[in-house]
Amino acid sequence: MTTKQRYDAVVAYFSESMPVAESELHYEDPFQLLVAVILSAQCTDRRVNMTTPALFEAFPTAEAMAAATAEEIYPYIKSISYPNNKARNLAGMARKLVSEFGGVVPSDLQQLQSLPGVGRKTANVVGAVIWQKEVMPVDTHVFRVAARIGLSRNAKTPLQTELQLEKGFAKHLLPTAHHWLILHGRYVCTARAPKCGECGISGVCLHYSKTAKSADNR
Repeated sequence: MTTKQRYDAVVAYFSESMPVAESELHYEDPFQLLVAVILSAQCTDRRVNMTTPALFEAFPTAEAMAAATAEEIYPYIKSISYPNNKARNLAGMARKLVSEFGGVVPSDLQQLQSLPGVGRKTANVVGAVIWQKEVMPVDTHVFRVAARIGLSRNAKTPLQTELQLEKGFAKHLLPTAHHWLILHGRYVCTARAPKCGECGISGVCLHYSKTAKSADNR
């Protein structure tokens, strides 16, 4: 099977089985999504969603958060991974968002990355979700699933995976394909003990093929 055939099969399967694929983070506007994505680094969406209601009640806008110190933000996010760093990043992000962008989250990805706590993946997530930017954010789920299926080959870094996926998927599919791979990795192609028996794309999966061959040779 060629790489293109594998991509075509993956697109065909998810287009039918998961026609609507969206972020599981709860948010009401671009600012709230940006905050939630910053908090989600090395943390589950479920935990973030449990944390943000009180945070957004206390700091509903960029202006409100910009007026707060990291120490004032910390109690609201202390159950999140790396709360000290993230509290500082949120405070710094909000201040710069207000001072340089009038409190409006910029749609330009390079400008987004100029904000404290916002790296390439975070900017790409916000861009893909809010503005349907034709980018492929790569988190741990996407990195793992892409390699297992065979959509990425010999990629050593998230950036290498990102570039391969952006080449393999049609550009207009990238924002949706990002969610396909995340949700598949979250619920089926899990890090430990992937549920290959429940997987609808096992027939085109490189990992499953190698596992099956290994079992046959025992």
